[in-house]
Amino acid sequence: MLRSLLCGILLIQSVQPVKAQSDRPNVLFLIADDLNTALSGFGHPQCKTPHLDQLAQRGVRFQNMHCQYPVCGASRASLMSGLYPYTNMTLGNVGTLRRSRPDVVTLSQTFKNNGYFTARVSKIYHMRIPFEIIEGTADADDPLSWDKAFNIKAPEQHAPGTLTNWSPKDQSSQNFTGVIATTDDSQHADGMAADQAIRILQEVSDEPFFLAVGFVRPHVPLVAPRKYFDLYERDAMVPPLVPKDDLLDVPGIIRGYKANDTTYGITPELHRGLLQAYYASISYMDAQVGRVLGALQQNGLADNTIVVFSSDHGYLLGQHDKFQKQHLFEEATRVPFIVSVPWLKEQHGRSTAKITELIDLYPTLTDLAQLPAPDNLQGTSLRPLLTDTQNPRWQKQQAFTISRSGGESLRTSQYRCTQWGFGDRGVELYDLQQDPGEFSNQAENPRYAEILKSMQQKLMAKRREAGFERNEAAIRATVKFKQR
Repeated sequence: MLRSLLCGILLIQSVQPVKAQSDRPNVLFLIADDLNTALSGFGHPQCKTPHLDQLAQRGVRFQNMHCQYPVCGASRASLMSGLYPYTNMTLGNVGTLRRSRPDVVTLSQTFKNNGYFTARVSKIYHMRIPFEIIEGTADADDPLSWDKAFNIKAPEQHAPGTLTNWSPKDQSSQNFTGVIATTDDSQHADGMAADQAIRILQEVSDEPFFLAVGFVRPHVPLVAPRKYFDLYERDAMVPPLVPKDDLLDVPGIIRGYKANDTTYGITPELHRGLLQAYYASISYMDAQVGRVLGALQQNGLADNTIVVFSSDHGYLLGQHDKFQKQHLFEEATRVPFIVSVPWLKEQHGRSTAKITELIDLYPTLTDLAQLPAPDNLQGTSLRPLLTDTQNPRWQKQQAFTISRSGGESLRTSQYRCTQWGFGDRGVELYDLQQDPGEFSNQAENPRYAEILKSMQQKLMAKRREAGFERNEAAIRATVKFKQR
C-alpha cells in the first residue's frame, strides 16, 4: 500500500499532440500553496529559494501583489476567472467556480478556445489538502479549463520519517505537522508534479501550450526530504516580533480567530521547529520549480514561453500572535509574484512596488499572447510594468481583499483600511508608512478621522465596483458570524 502511495501518479488522460503553432508564445503557470513572501529573492533573511531567485533574474518581481481572498478556493477562482469574489461568487472553499458562474470563461479556457493545448498538473482550483493528495482526486476542478488534467497521489503525513506536530493544541487536519522524510523528492507530491510537468514539456515541445502546475507546499502537512530540513538550523530560526497586547485594538469579531493561545499552543521552542519545517517545505518546492524550468530550457522552449510564479495567498506565521490564513493583515494578503517574458529583457532582474492584484494575471497573459479576452474581466494588464517597472502610466492605486465574517480591506500605498461585518462589526486603520507592521489601529484616533472617512469612502466605492451591490443578498447569506 505504501509503495503504491509513494509511486502513484493518477493520470486522468494521457497527453495527445496538437497541431504545432510555434509562432505563438507558450505559458507556464506555476503556483504554490499557502506561501507568503518567504523567498530569498523577496528579501527574506532565512528562507532559501535559489531557483525562484534565478527566475526573478529573468523576469520582474511584483513586490506589492495582493490576493482577493486569503483562502485557497476563493483566491484561485478569482485568479482563474479574472473576477473579484463578489462577482464570481466563490466566497470560500465551498462549491466551485463553475457552479457559481456556469458561463464563466476561465483563463486557461480562453487559451484553449484559441487553439492552445491546455493542461493541469495537481492543484490549480481548490483541493482538500492533504486528503485529495492522498486519494489522488480533485473534486473542485473545472474540466472545461483543460484538454488534459493530471492528479497526484502521494502519502503526505504518512510518508516514512520523523513526524512532529508543532501546534499541539490543534488536532485538526490543518495543524502544523512536519515530516522529515527519509524518501526522495519524487516520492512526495511536488516532486511527482514536477515529474509529470517535465513529461508534458517533452511531449508538447513543438506545440503552443498553457501548462498550469500546482505545487502544494508549503501547505500543511509540512513534508519534505531530510536534505531540505538540513538547510536550516532549528535553533537559529527567528520568529516574528509581536508587541505585547497587540490584538487589543482589533475588532472582537476577528480578534481570537486562529490566535495562538486559543488554537495552536505554540511555544517559542515549537515556533522555531515550525519555521524550520515551513522553510524546508518551501526549499523543497523551489527545487521542483527548478527542475521544471530546467526541462523548459532543455526542450528548447524557454525563449518562447512566458513563465509566471505565484502563490494563492499570504500566510501568517506568528505575526500578531496569529497563524495561517483568512486574516486581512499584510502578511495574509500579499503574495510573491514573478513574471518572466523572454522577449521583454530590458526590465529583467528588476522589481516594482506598484500596487497590483492577482486578478491582473488573466488580462496580462491574454495581452501578451494577443488573444481576445472576455469583456467582463476586472483586472488590468501588467504589460506596462513589464516594460517599465516604474511606469507612471500605471493607474491602479489600491488593492481590494475580502475574507470571512464580512471582512473587507482596501490597501493603498500609505494606508490599509479594514472593516468587518460589512462595516457593522468594527474597523481597522493602519498608517503603513509610520507602522508597517500594522500594530496600531488608528480607527479611533481623532488625528486620523478625515483619513478614515476618506478610506472608508474609497473602500465602499471599490466594493461596489467589485460586484457587492449586484449580489448583496447572496453574499450576505453566505457569511455566518455570531451576533452581538
